[in-house]
Amino acid sequence: MDFQFLLDGLAEGLRNMTWLEGIAAFFGIASVFYSMREHIWVYPTGLISTSIYVWICFEYKLYADMGINAYYFGMSIYGWYVWTHPKEDQAKLPVTWLSGKGWGYSALLFVASYAVLSQVLARFTDSDVPYWDSFTTASAFVGMWLMAKKKVENWYFWLLTDLVAIPLYFYKGLLLTSFQYLVFTILATLGLIAWIKSAKTHVQS
Repeated sequence: MDFQFLLDGLAEGLRNMTWLEGIAAFFGIASVFYSMREHIWVYPTGLISTSIYVWICFEYKLYADMGINAYYFGMSIYGWYVWTHPKEDQAKLPVTWLSGKGWGYSALLFVASYAVLSQVLARFTDSDVPYWDSFTTASAFVGMWLMAKKKVENWYFWLLTDLVAIPLYFYKGLLLTSFQYLVFTILATLGLIAWIKSAKTHVQS
């Protein structure tokens, strides 16, 4: 790997960074950090980041990502409610694993989301990356839904989103955001490890 190339790209991204992108990136990273720690601040920080990224994605013609950020905003409100209203016999909503049926629903949601989004973007917008954009959006769509339910597997979908988003945003010239997704990948890996441990603790209790 050419690390100098990455460093040069990051430096260029910082030079071209708008104050809006900087704020969105900061709160985006903070949101993933809080998610990793199962902290409720995942949602207010996420609301700030996603509301800004709706505008940024519109400017760069990333229409599916614009839509997914609007979806994040709504799901953050829903997740905030779910996390703060556990069952009466629970101190907090526990981290659990998906059932076989849950995996089936998740896979169906991913495939259906990708199929619809890719066709809409390819046929009705001027997006130059309709399939790429749709893929990251579909995987993030499932990831956010599973995170609101506190399912371990949400991290698998976030990792998929992050790994594909890194080159997508680099290609679109949003180098700082591309670097942010690299940080997201690291945090998602740590989050997966932490949530697996939390789920095992809940099963043993």
